[in-house]
Amino acid sequence: MSTIRLEQITGSDADLKMALTDARLPTDDIEDGGRTFFKALSADGRIVGFSGVERCDGDYLLRSVVVHPDRRGTGLGKAVVEATVASLDPGSGVFLATTSAAPFFARLGFSEVRRDSVPAAVLATRQLSSICPSSATIMRLTRPPT
Repeated sequence: MSTIRLEQITGSDADLKMALTDARLPTDDIEDGGRTFFKALSADGRIVGFSGVERCDGDYLLRSVVVHPDRRGTGLGKAVVEATVASLDPGSGVFLATTSAAPFFARLGFSEVRRDSVPAAVLATRQLSSICPSSATIMRLTRPPT
């Protein structure tokens, strides 16, 4: 398991924007209010990836999880998700939308949920209401990552 440290950044961070763009993840709303982003640093202080969350009343939308291509397959994605989830209020629901990474997130304890079971505040986010296609898989954390 890779050890990482999260450092909070703003949505205007150039490295965040570049990493998301390179991974073909949306950047349309990253500078809007209500979002918190992190850069993930390795033990030697190198940026290895990014993550973000959006507060939705008592729940969260996990978003913008990306690991630099040369570091994928090393356990860093799992470490970034674990550290990000650990930073959230215990007991809150954690949701995400993905068009390509459902198997990865399923291994971390997320399960697919029907859109009609997602809290209204999560559905009202720009991610789920207009940016992600309606075909995106919506998932909820059902057990902590192990």
